[in-house]
Amino acid sequence: MNFTSPRRRFARAAVAGLALTGLLSACGGSDSDDTKASGPVTLPFWGWANGQEAVVKAFNAAHKDIQLKYTKVTDQLTMQKQLTNAVKADNAPCLVQNTAEYVTSWVSQDALADITQYVEADKAKFNTGSWAGAQVQGKMYGVPTSSSPNFTIYRTDIFEKYGLKAPTTWDEFIAAGKVLKKHGVKITNYAGEDPSTLEVLAMQAGAHWYSIDGNAWKVDFQDAGTLKAAKVIQEIIDNDLNSKLSFADYAAVQRNYDNGGTATRQISTWQMAGMVQNFTKSFGDWALAPWPTFTGEAAKTPAGTNLTGSVTLVTKGCEHQEQAAEAALWMSTNTGAVKTMASPETGNGVMPALADSDGYVPEAISEKLLGSHYQPAQQTVKDSLGTVTTDWTFGPNWTAMFTEMQAGWAKVVSKEQKVTDLLAHMQEWTVKDLKSRGISVEG
Repeated sequence: MNFTSPRRRFARAAVAGLALTGLLSACGGSDSDDTKASGPVTLPFWGWANGQEAVVKAFNAAHKDIQLKYTKVTDQLTMQKQLTNAVKADNAPCLVQNTAEYVTSWVSQDALADITQYVEADKAKFNTGSWAGAQVQGKMYGVPTSSSPNFTIYRTDIFEKYGLKAPTTWDEFIAAGKVLKKHGVKITNYAGEDPSTLEVLAMQAGAHWYSIDGNAWKVDFQDAGTLKAAKVIQEIIDNDLNSKLSFADYAAVQRNYDNGGTATRQISTWQMAGMVQNFTKSFGDWALAPWPTFTGEAAKTPAGTNLTGSVTLVTKGCEHQEQAAEAALWMSTNTGAVKTMASPETGNGVMPALADSDGYVPEAISEKLLGSHYQPAQQTVKDSLGTVTTDWTFGPNWTAMFTEMQAGWAKVVSKEQKVTDLLAHMQEWTVKDLKSRGISVEG
């Protein structure tokens, strides 16, 4: 299922309109007096997405007064580390590609500029969930760039060979995994460094790790939804239905899928880019199916994780915040730029954050990868966009929390501890960490 890799998500950071007192240790905002500079300005821009260089080149060709200087970072998690160092050294770039779950964290560190006045007029161009992903307490700190339909991609030839149909529920998923195991095939891959698997299943199950109770954060890593997700994951691990390939060797993971070692992935459109770029054997053997549901429940697609609902953030130290906002808006709304990023061949296969994005679905999925399954796959993607969760909240210490969870997740995957052990640890650790930051918390 792994999301960690050159990637990222349509995720709603449901924190708009929260009471200010005690919820964030600091509240970022624009204190720059700069409006429009009189001459050309150059804006440093950090990102990781495939296709971003082409978009930057097109932007620079179309603008005389604003130029972007692009620096490519390895991936989304590396970005958080490098940006942390840059903020501390007071030399952060003006524009930063990031994902929705980290916005609250960066606002709490007073690292982002409030650009509401520069972008509010364009709100109607974006879908509601994506717009919320760049927003904290009613203020905009960036511009959404992508949304993230999520679904299952699976090897049709392998499933047909062993008389299996695409699983519609997690119970069916586990049952299919047990059949495949008999033939030396894993049904999914759990990378030891990537606990987003636990996050997205918890999200789908109705969990709320962070929420607001009055003027305090409430932390709950052991609610009913989280435990429901933990049960599914534990059963997959206990029965050895998962590969354990690290995305540290990204090419090796892709070869495993291509060679038929692992038969499914729960992914979004952007992850097809890595498959297209690394496969040599299995083109045309893949098809899409809806994200599995919990038995007896209606379809619900998790909003995604640190990989998908991307935003272009404007940092507080940027001297030209209005121009930065203008550049971010152009990259998210210009037709050519959006098409470049939507294609897994020219970009990273992300669905745009625009209010009407159905027309980009053919661009965002790969006919080369899907072959005869290409047409029906388009409807699967569109249907997924209509069932995305919208009630997940990212807490102000998300970056630190996710890093801590990574260490425990590695032990879960290697069977050194149970999922419930990890959750108990994260409950205690997260409450303690928030208190150490001076943030009001209960849990």
